[in-house]
Amino acid sequence: MKNINKKLQILLLLPLIAVQIKCGTSKNAVANSGKAESWITTTDETSKLKKQNDLVFSIETNSNQTILVDASQKFQTIEGFGFSLTGGSAQAILKLDKAKREALLQELFSIKENAIGLSYLRISIGASDLNETVFSYDDMPEGQTDLKLEHFNLGPDLKDVVPVLKEILAINPNIKIMGSPWSPPVWMKDNGSSKGGSLQPKYYAVYADYFVKYIQAMKSHGIVIDAITPQNEPLHPGNNPSLLMLAEQQAEFIKNNLGPAFVKAKIKTKIVVYDHNCNKPEYPLTILNDPKALPFVAGSAFHLYEGDISALSKVHDAYPKKDLYFTEQYTGSGSSFESDLKWSVKNVVIGSMRNWSVNALSWGLANDEFYKPFTPGGCSTCKGALMIDQNQNIKREVGYYIIGHASKFVPEGSVRIGSNISNNLYNVAFRTPLGQIVLIVENDGSTPETFNIKYNQKQISTTLNAGSVATYVW
Repeated sequence: MKNINKKLQILLLLPLIAVQIKCGTSKNAVANSGKAESWITTTDETSKLKKQNDLVFSIETNSNQTILVDASQKFQTIEGFGFSLTGGSAQAILKLDKAKREALLQELFSIKENAIGLSYLRISIGASDLNETVFSYDDMPEGQTDLKLEHFNLGPDLKDVVPVLKEILAINPNIKIMGSPWSPPVWMKDNGSSKGGSLQPKYYAVYADYFVKYIQAMKSHGIVIDAITPQNEPLHPGNNPSLLMLAEQQAEFIKNNLGPAFVKAKIKTKIVVYDHNCNKPEYPLTILNDPKALPFVAGSAFHLYEGDISALSKVHDAYPKKDLYFTEQYTGSGSSFESDLKWSVKNVVIGSMRNWSVNALSWGLANDEFYKPFTPGGCSTCKGALMIDQNQNIKREVGYYIIGHASKFVPEGSVRIGSNISNNLYNVAFRTPLGQIVLIVENDGSTPETFNIKYNQKQISTTLNAGSVATYVW
């Protein structure tokens, strides 16, 4: 009887074991085989996130340079990798017929074998400069105000961003979403224009309620906003739309209005400050140094159009309990696949992770073949990760591979672990929630590099061409 029960238990467990193996959830399956899988993208584009032959761990030694991966060193927990789903991105995706769109969204957001598993999106609160037109959620005729926000509505987003987000959430209901405004409604500003100007202090309380209404409105559509920033690029008032918001102004707004409004409305959405370049770490530090603003702040966000990625570590060292976010970096129509691949993987992916960021996002997810849409005065050279033309042809641009080398292999909940930089081999390592080790390497030199990857006293030896990027998994 005991033997029959034991056989029955085994039979019942077999389907579960099969599902685990199929889904890639067999913890350390690759490591137990003594092999590492690898995917490579080369600068000549002959290999784009292409799976290579497995590499075999051994105890043999050699004189090669070595990247030592040390899982005993643990750093930040990762929230995700992804892009901004701009209004223009959503419009480009909605051009596709239903079957094509579903296949693309599965490729982008699922964890299937041929997908890249995007796990984090940034969206604009109102229009960004990659929308067809400028709008807020409470536009009024010139000279009129709406202090009670009676005219608040999600406007054009209901036609593109919201429907696409619903389709994405059906594939990955756990995706993280961050919202960032480019400008408040113009009637709140001191110049009455979508471009530049500052938020008038007399409207701080109304603008805080505007954020509350936005989060509640999105939730009514089943869309949970995990985090917001009070202003995209607050020191760049020359974009359209845009707003100048100095650090002291942002601190006042958060401590006196936005933070208390979130508490009153029982909103759990994180408030993340700054959201601009690495050349001004003093901006987030000014807000974090304010004892009344500090409790409301979850972290600080950065871009890298100016400055050095090490600025994130400067803020982390001052406030190690506050998270760091890397929220935007574009790839441009005037630069090459090679230069963008090398620079962005080195700085945006590897650099942000090695400097404590919990996410890494590139800019627009998609656009058309003319880099449209964009607002009058908006970015006309911003290249999406996808180019979707009028005939529904989809071209995967360099941004797709920059982020894909991380998003496909490093899910939410992964932890960055120790690894050393060896000469030109920039790298970062992670342990996933299922126990796999992931190592992303970029050869920043001008010649091929032969090297070892050492883990738990065993190593593999491999060669990576100049400028190439590889992700190793075991």
